[in-house]
Amino acid sequence: MEVKEQARLIAKALSSKKALDVQVIKISDVSVLADYMVIATGTSSTHVKSLADEVEYQLDEAGYSVSHIEGYRGNGWILMDYIDIIVHIFDDESRQYYNLERLWQDGEVVEFNDN
Repeated sequence: MEVKEQARLIAKALSSKKALDVQVIKISDVSVLADYMVIATGTSSTHVKSLADEVEYQLDEAGYSVSHIEGYRGNGWILMDYIDIIVHIFDDESRQYYNLERLWQDGEVVEFNDN
């Protein structure tokens, strides 16, 4: 599976668990950090954790293990590092505060089918 399809799988996993405002941004042309960034919002700290659990489960099923997870014990932001893809799952307040879409506005927003 190519990296773009892996990013779409992450976005679909988030959507399947009712994540809000899921964004896939291709950043490979503007950064060496990763190829894609996936950003989503959960409605509560419990929802944010369940979204992260679903991403990890779906990617494990597809044969991809998460390299590193930060913030799982926190309340507002979980970061999942899949080497070529960075996943940010926020609560609404944290997402508005950090505004990663503005920070990565030079990246290319990638459409995905969430059905």
